[in-house]
Amino acid sequence: MKVTINVECTPEEARAFFGLPDVQPMQAAMMDEMQKRMKDGMASMDMENLMKMWMPGATPSGMPGLDQFQKMFWDSMTAATNATTGKKGPSKKT
Repeated sequence: MKVTINVECTPEEARAFFGLPDVQPMQAAMMDEMQKRMKDGMASMDMENLMKMWMPGATPSGMPGLDQFQKMFWDSMTAATNATTGKKGPSKKT
């Protein structure tokens, strides 16, 4: 035997029926606080602080790994250009 029951109610009514807490006031307070912090952060627009916040490993001399990524990018572009033109890249002395 198969029984199907359809109940029409709002999410608030369902939460109350199951005894779940109403989190809307807390959610509204948290969203207000997040909005305030974001506005304060954007008002300063200090790029150095923003980069430190977004990329925690940043150092004054540059981000670790960025120079390696940049070198890899330029090496691959040089290799692709040389492959299409038939030229050989500069020899590297180590």
